[in-house]
Amino acid sequence: MAAGAFAVSTSKTMHFLDITAKAQQAVTESAAQDGICILYNPHTTAGLTINEGADPTVQTDIISALRGMVPMNHPYLHQEGNSPAHVMASLLGSSVTVFIENGRLRLGTWQKIFFCEFDGPRSRTVYWRIS
Repeated sequence: MAAGAFAVSTSKTMHFLDITAKAQQAVTESAAQDGICILYNPHTTAGLTINEGADPTVQTDIISALRGMVPMNHPYLHQEGNSPAHVMASLLGSSVTVFIENGRLRLGTWQKIFFCEFDGPRSRTVYWRIS
């Protein structure tokens, strides 16, 4: 088993950042040939997801849909000003798991792993574990 972390920096309030290469680098450095890679985000206003990475309008559409589902002007009791980010992060989740086969992440043809920022721009950390 191997574990570690890598940094991510986002440049927008809401930003989907492709972290597939960083996850693959972790797999490569671990020398794992077969197993699973778990990525975990410890931040309450950001999430992780796997989705299409070939067409960047998919990420734009997801952000737009989340903005439609989670009202910015709802009478939230949490008054730090980032309540919608907490809700969006909960909807997406804080971790993803990907199989490893022959030393490579076993993603679908169009799939990429995204760090989903909802309260940026920020510098964040993603933890990984390979077993």
